[in-house]
Amino acid sequence: MDRLDRILDTAGPLLRKVDAALGDAGAPAEHAVWGALRRVRLLPGDAVRAVAALRPSDLAEASPELLATAGSCATLASELPPPGDWSGTAADAYDRARLHVAEQLSTGPDSLGSSLHATADLADNLIAWMQTSRDAVADALAEALVSTEAVALLTDNVDSAAPDLAVLLLQAVADAYDRGTDLLHRSAELAFTH
Repeated sequence: MDRLDRILDTAGPLLRKVDAALGDAGAPAEHAVWGALRRVRLLPGDAVRAVAALRPSDLAEASPELLATAGSCATLASELPPPGDWSGTAADAYDRARLHVAEQLSTGPDSLGSSLHATADLADNLIAWMQTSRDAVADALAEALVSTEAVALLTDNVDSAAPDLAVLLLQAVADAYDRGTDLLHRSAELAFTH
């Protein structure tokens, strides 16, 4: 359980109030909330819960397992037996095939081992992205909870405070989304390897 998990229950009433106020009262036409809503395409409560659903711990074992498999590929590639005493055209063809398989397994830039290492790096980067996103949304929620807008919305039913709170929360989610999109674009070459 991290900061986002701990704060989410406390923030639940505020998130519901922000979403309801936006649905009922909206916001002035020029308010920044409209751009934030278009960018995220979710109400603040749903957007925050989407980030809260990210579970970095679910990927914790991915990188070590991928690296272990890459190590197995390297071991297998190094243990492919050479022709030994065998000679001639068939031995030469076998040795070329053996070296080609070794390269495909581990030694080449497009090898299975290289792809496994790159995928392990992606898993590590996804874990970091998820945790950074969760932390940023937790920070935004904490800021929202102690704001004068939250007090006004929760105690005085001042619906005009909701758009400002929504922008704060949606900005944190949108920034996380942008970082995630950038990460996926940078790892797109993995989709095109063997």
